[in-house]
Amino acid sequence: MTAAAPLAVTMGEPAGVGGELSLKAWQARRSGSRPFFVLDDPGRLASLARQLGIDVPLREIAGPGEAASVFSEALPVLPVRLAAPSTPGRPDVANAPATIEAIERAVRFAQGGIVAGVVTNPIQKKTLQDAGFRHPGHTEFLAELAGGVDVAMMLACPQLRVVPVTIHLSLAEAVRTLDGDAIVRAGRIAALGLRTLFGIDRPRLAVAALNPHAGEQGAMGDEERRIIMPAIESLRREGIEASGPAPADTLFHAAARPAYDVALCMYHDQALIPIKTIDFAGGVNVTLGLPFVRTSPDHGTALDIAGTGRADPTSLLAAIDMADDMARRRRH
Repeated sequence: MTAAAPLAVTMGEPAGVGGELSLKAWQARRSGSRPFFVLDDPGRLASLARQLGIDVPLREIAGPGEAASVFSEALPVLPVRLAAPSTPGRPDVANAPATIEAIERAVRFAQGGIVAGVVTNPIQKKTLQDAGFRHPGHTEFLAELAGGVDVAMMLACPQLRVVPVTIHLSLAEAVRTLDGDAIVRAGRIAALGLRTLFGIDRPRLAVAALNPHAGEQGAMGDEERRIIMPAIESLRREGIEASGPAPADTLFHAAARPAYDVALCMYHDQALIPIKTIDFAGGVNVTLGLPFVRTSPDHGTALDIAGTGRADPTSLLAAIDMADDMARRRRH
């Protein structure tokens, strides 16, 4: 992969804000920044640009190698044709195959070293699942495309990085299924990802407690003693600097955050509430454990504002910048 290799940006849900975000991200490009191209339907993007009054010239390309020469003058678009017209705010199952195709092609480019990384616009999971998609989300699908590798989801912004041990589960199921192996697995992947993608030679992991007050010596639950502390000891025996379990209500404030490089959280909202509170617009979703760089905006398809021109590209821009940074730092 050359230093000039572009980033591949997928279309996401065609009825969502992904197209608008891609157009605005190109508008916000900086001189010297890594070029990117979008895998999308050129007709859809052109129509959307006209509708929203976004002055972005588009240029169809035949392959990623053409992106760099086009990028300074136009948004490079590698065509992925939709099966049906796209209406903002109204997902159509007929277009699910195009959404999936964009992801699959981007991953193949990354696996072949043709692109520096993959940046995925948000997908509408229910629409894809209605079309036969059998994965809970992007993370699990990407892991399968990469050959069934073990992955973890990280949410990152300049002030905080978090990795949830359990992800797309109800709270009751997350508590019921939490075990030491899952914590150790997430800790290993997080530590390796911080070394290979973020350039942190000795990552510091802060492991969150599950219960209030870290269980209050068992008065509010015994998961800390029974599950979390043994997992922390296992990580330490492997040479990983892990601390905790720390009460989640004191783990994320400004004075606490400099003491660790990532917080390992026990369930989805324990991880996502603090990072979205700290930096709602600029958070980035990173998939750790893949053999290529993948980032995504830390928000959904925003169907309620799709087609209105109100979509904020900050998170997509942060995802593009972070993918660029990780591609430069990446150690194989």
